[in-house]
Amino acid sequence: MLLHLHHDHTHDAAPVAQASSPEAAQARKRAMQVSLAVAVLMLVGKLAAYVITGSTAILSDALESVIHLAATGIAALSLWYAAQPPDRQHPYGHGKIAYFSSGFEGALILLAALGILWAGAEALVRGPELEQLGTGLLITAVLAAINLALGVYLIRTGKRTNALVLVANGQHVLTDMWTSLGVLVGVGLVWLTGLVWLDPVVAMLAGLNIGWTAFGLIRTSYQGLMERVDAEDTARVLAILDTAVTGQRIDGYHHLRHRRVNDQIWIEVHLILPDQLQLDEAHARASSVETDVQALFPDTVVQITSHLEPTSHEHPPMHPHDGVADSLSS
Repeated sequence: MLLHLHHDHTHDAAPVAQASSPEAAQARKRAMQVSLAVAVLMLVGKLAAYVITGSTAILSDALESVIHLAATGIAALSLWYAAQPPDRQHPYGHGKIAYFSSGFEGALILLAALGILWAGAEALVRGPELEQLGTGLLITAVLAAINLALGVYLIRTGKRTNALVLVANGQHVLTDMWTSLGVLVGVGLVWLTGLVWLDPVVAMLAGLNIGWTAFGLIRTSYQGLMERVDAEDTARVLAILDTAVTGQRIDGYHHLRHRRVNDQIWIEVHLILPDQLQLDEAHARASSVETDVQALFPDTVVQITSHLEPTSHEHPPMHPHDGVADSLSS
């Protein structure tokens, strides 16, 4: 049978892919449970430190933890929903909720930053009244160390299991840690020098830092929802396709498109093959190319749809690779 008809072929990643394994799901669940427990501990500890000291800087740290607790709850719900299998209403799965979660967490962090700036400005005008700073500093230092360990753990687990929700949550935790560190330095200076005006100034600087992190999370969420192409992924896939052309497995390709949705990558490409090939040989060549592409993303579920075309078919005009995910090679 000659290859004169278009043939669509879909190739999925092997079921043993780490991102879809029970071990990965269990690691995500365990990480989120730890995050929720620590979020409660942070809130209680920082509010206690504020009550003891009356420090606006420590209050800013506590306020950020209030937002973080709410954001962690949302992240836990999103992580569960993203893991649900595709259904009739959502044939591409539920992974995009991770971007909503990331964006919402960024919005909550931004709200916390504005509240901290307001509280700091107000304290700067009326003058802070501070006491028992040593105890407050000790509590804040211990909590900052816990947050450092938690943030690194969440980000590593999120990257290892391709869970954007965990990465965003881990970044939030590290932001909380840096805020606590700034508070430690500022309140420590107040304790050593007696310059009480430093306390609200430190709070306002912490608010600005938190706001910067918030914009980063919102930007990441926007890029994911708009399915912005990853230039590095594009270059890697193009290299595999070019190698297939030079190795004469295919005559060319065009209409390459790809998008990443949380822990999955969806790839579409038109493969050009010689007219005289039998259908089974064309299928085998396409499958070999798809296998090479899938190997680029060993810890990710890869969904590839290839459209097979004969070389004699009219194709789009050639243009050089310029980093966009739509190329023709021959």
